[in-house]
Amino acid sequence: MVVTNACSPDPRVLRSAKVLSSAGHDVTIHAFDRNQASQMSESRDGFRIMRYHIGTFSYGAKWSTLKGKRAFNKTVISTLLANPPHCVYCHDADTLAIGVKVANKTGARLVYDMHDLHHTWALMGRPRSLLRRAVARTMERTALNRAKRADLVVTSSGKRVNGIHSGFKEYLGSNGIPSIVVENRPYVQRDVQKTVKNKGWTVAYLGRVRELTSFEWLIKAIEHIPANQRPDLKVAGDGVAAEAVHQLLLREASRLGIHLQLSAAFEAHDLPELMADVDVMYAMYEPQRGNIMQGALPVKMFDAASFGVPTVVNSDCLMGEICLEEALGVPAPWGDPEAISAALLSLRGTNVEPTDRGFEQQTALIAAVESLL
Repeated sequence: MVVTNACSPDPRVLRSAKVLSSAGHDVTIHAFDRNQASQMSESRDGFRIMRYHIGTFSYGAKWSTLKGKRAFNKTVISTLLANPPHCVYCHDADTLAIGVKVANKTGARLVYDMHDLHHTWALMGRPRSLLRRAVARTMERTALNRAKRADLVVTSSGKRVNGIHSGFKEYLGSNGIPSIVVENRPYVQRDVQKTVKNKGWTVAYLGRVRELTSFEWLIKAIEHIPANQRPDLKVAGDGVAAEAVHQLLLREASRLGIHLQLSAAFEAHDLPELMADVDVMYAMYEPQRGNIMQGALPVKMFDAASFGVPTVVNSDCLMGEICLEEALGVPAPWGDPEAISAALLSLRGTNVEPTDRGFEQQTALIAAVESLL
């Protein structure tokens, strides 16, 4: 497997690695540790993570990021050609160049796992920029051409039976690429240990912190809640916008009179402790970037549901449709702080009962990969 982050954590990558190693396969994740902050070699759950330290590089749509990815690609290709695997499993479009080259030279089977529409990241922060739109179009064409070389394409969302909104499966199909859907669902937590509270409640955002706007709307929503009913706020995770988000929240928490908990990156095994005092998860994102309206499903919603915690998500898109269909929380319209506020308040004190659909989909992943091998 190949991924262009440190995989510390990356729940979808770790989950697929565990699923395949549990089925008896020898799995190694080749990960790009851009901050050189994690251990270079690690064994867990029956698979290995090799993290490449080739210099410090930023995340985001920057030239330094592109330079770092090129260096990572070159190093991983050299490593894999020296000891060819039977299968190269590429997580996201920015690893496909590695998979295509190794498959061409060695005959290895190629799996492409499309978590999201990678080209939309070029629009982050400036979705109306003509230059960024042009870059995004070029990235999209390149990704689709490489995806057509894959022996198997896995993606994270698809239209529901009798549903309204399409997912990534339909996007790929419209470009002549068949795929199977494996949503990023964890196993349901059967023994949830929740913190007993005498008063108050907590709204959380746990995961990559990539956009400031999401938190600006969250603050505006909390502002609409009466002062004596406002929630505590917990944010955990790293990302390109983490510093800006922390500065915003530190300033606004004091003004709004709310308790704030901030922490950086966390591991998958930290999630139960982080979730213990969470009452509502917040998972709303800028829809103009395109990824959201075309079918992105936030892992936060599924992670929260596995602990019985409801989530507020974007309405009028696939994530909102699934949220309603499975009673996982409440969708709210982007940019409407009163509606977001009402959604948060409506979920206070509620629990969700998730269905354990992850096992069925992960079994399908094993069968699809093994059919290639």
